[in-house]
Amino acid sequence: MERTCLFVPGDRLDRFDKAAQSGAHAVVIDLEDAVQPEAKDKARAALAGWLGRGPDAAASIWVRINGIGTEWHDADLAVLADPRVDVVMLPKAEEEASLAAFLAALPRALPTIALIETALGLRNVESISSMPGVARLGFGSVDFQLDTGIENEDEGLLYARSEIVIASALARLPAPLDGVSVALDDEAGLKRDTARARGMGFGGKMCIHPRQVEAVNQGFAPTAQELDWARRVVKAAGAGGALGAVRLDGRMIDAPVVARARRMLEANP
Repeated sequence: MERTCLFVPGDRLDRFDKAAQSGAHAVVIDLEDAVQPEAKDKARAALAGWLGRGPDAAASIWVRINGIGTEWHDADLAVLADPRVDVVMLPKAEEEASLAAFLAALPRALPTIALIETALGLRNVESISSMPGVARLGFGSVDFQLDTGIENEDEGLLYARSEIVIASALARLPAPLDGVSVALDDEAGLKRDTARARGMGFGGKMCIHPRQVEAVNQGFAPTAQELDWARRVVKAAGAGGALGAVRLDGRMIDAPVVARARRMLEANP
């Protein structure tokens, strides 16, 4: 499961290869907010040309298209026919009907990350997350703040973040992606944001600069101490798993704790 996805403006072809080799698990070629209206055609052509050359990308290749109902949306869909696009990211996913029409219009079956960026999208997050074709949710926190008028980035967004995490769990989707940290020079703030996201149940985070990637990767990876704890939990539970409760380091270890430890080890062999 991708823990980091790095956005690259679609009209900055010179940055594509660097982003794809940045250490991010996914590079997102952004045709939407990062590209001015007059440069949309240029961005689309740059992406098509890059894909046509068969990029040597260590990362998965994602594309964030322009939203449903925009004048650029239909032209963006055509780019998604290229088999080198691994995932499409849909901004401002809001309603089941429009999302179903979008999924039906895709030129080929393609995993879709639905971005929850508005109050309406959050209200409908359970139906959005349960739609066939939606592979994961993402939280567009900056746009959500604009739509709702919430200025506080921490406590003010706790409800929205929790709803997105819970909806993902209900739909048995991978843990969602948290929104970007916009302060590029605040390393301590980025670490706090990443720790908060992981602690709330997110499985990854969106990045807007290559230098954010390493901190986010590290923040979502278990520490050596956590892996050691998981191994000792599994060992204490026995090969067949704990049927009841056992004691480890002065704490009760029961079946859900053992399952969490096993999951950590499976994800980080």
